[in-house]
Amino acid sequence: MDAITLEHVSKSYDSVAAVNNISLRVREGAIFGLLGPNGAGKTTTIRMIMHILVADEGTIKVLDKPVSDDTRDLIGYLPEERGLYPRMKVREIIVFLAALHGLTEAEAGRRADQWLDKLGLGEWKTKKLVDLSKGMQQKVQFITSVIHEPPVVILDEPFSGLDPVNSATIEEIMMEMKGKGSTIVLSSHRMDQIERMCDAICLINKGQNILDGDIRSIKQGYGKNTVHIEFTGPDGFLQSPLVEKLTRHGNGAEAKLKPGADSQEILRAAVQAGANITKFELLEPSLNEIFIERTTRA
Repeated sequence: MDAITLEHVSKSYDSVAAVNNISLRVREGAIFGLLGPNGAGKTTTIRMIMHILVADEGTIKVLDKPVSDDTRDLIGYLPEERGLYPRMKVREIIVFLAALHGLTEAEAGRRADQWLDKLGLGEWKTKKLVDLSKGMQQKVQFITSVIHEPPVVILDEPFSGLDPVNSATIEEIMMEMKGKGSTIVLSSHRMDQIERMCDAICLINKGQNILDGDIRSIKQGYGKNTVHIEFTGPDGFLQSPLVEKLTRHGNGAEAKLKPGADSQEILRAAVQAGANITKFELLEPSLNEIFIERTTRA
């Protein structure tokens, strides 16, 4: 069963179409990336799934049920904008919101203590939220989104404000949740994490679905068209007419080839130029490259 389905969904504000005839399916138990540039319609789409907004056209289902206030209870939601009470104490706000999701006070307190310790916030549980750093507040908001163990979780920019260590911790927790059967919709501009974590994606631009499917299939569809080369010595061979785009780095470069170009010609030119090749690899484009190419073309 699909965890979330959208069929021909549209939403407009006055004469502006924020979402225009979007259809997508999120497989149950998967991590699904909802991507797009700023203003593409991602947040509107999420709010319609949450039944915060009502679609003008189309149908939306969560776990095969039409969206309603009842299906909202099946979802843990971390919005991009923080919505917690800043003057409440950290543990109190977690217990309060967990109780709203049906947990007893005792069970909410037990889980709150477990989560706070797990995310390194145990010594801060009696502090007011406003006294915490931005990253700490983000971790508290993450806890409130998942403490009731919902079958579906929607995370809008969950890594905002987090340092690399805490980002890795949240990423690890999300993979644990997936292993236990949770479905996760992840909206983020961190393409490296999307590529590493997600099973499938939907790329939205200007309110429309312009690319969706399994990440592996999408990347394979673009083919291996980028040469990663590390070398010392002359670099004139990189100015080849076969190269469409060149990105240099410390000890080499990545060269995106023009359609139909033979990567071996680049290698032969490098050897003939006297460059000492230490690494030569033909790569699929990164998700970040695909994102840029599709959103600038659309």
